[in-house]
Amino acid sequence: MTGKIEILNERLFPVDRATLFDAFADPEKLAQWWGPEGFTNRITAFDLKSGGDWLITMIADNGTEYHNHWTFEDVVAGQAIRMTHHEPVHVFTLEMCFADDDQGARLSWRMLFDRTEENEAMEKFMHAANEQNLDRLERLLNHGKEGN
Repeated sequence: MTGKIEILNERLFPVDRATLFDAFADPEKLAQWWGPEGFTNRITAFDLKSGGDWLITMIADNGTEYHNHWTFEDVVAGQAIRMTHHEPVHVFTLEMCFADDDQGARLSWRMLFDRTEENEAMEKFMHAANEQNLDRLERLLNHGKEGN
């Protein structure tokens, strides 16, 4: 098996692009919405610049902790972030593009995985998990805090 698996999620938010970007760039806000439903987060490092690291522990509702390490590959403030996820299990690239739209701002969320049997099995799960992530972001932007 060769090639890449691409998982693309997009969402239009009724806010300006700067507000949308800030929901990721501000670690306090980011910790409120990152991950699928039922997760809380503890961010111990967040250096939003090319080459910077992001260390986040995602905590499932059953208390299981998932330590994640990311590296920011490219950051264009207000426009785009490309980062690599190193652990705990899957290595992949996430590209987030922030764009103006007549009705607010659009976020394109594109994940790229190496094509493996395991990653192919996760593809549908990841798309659904990303939608939950974006639902949580939408709640934060609409209400000022993420309400699980």
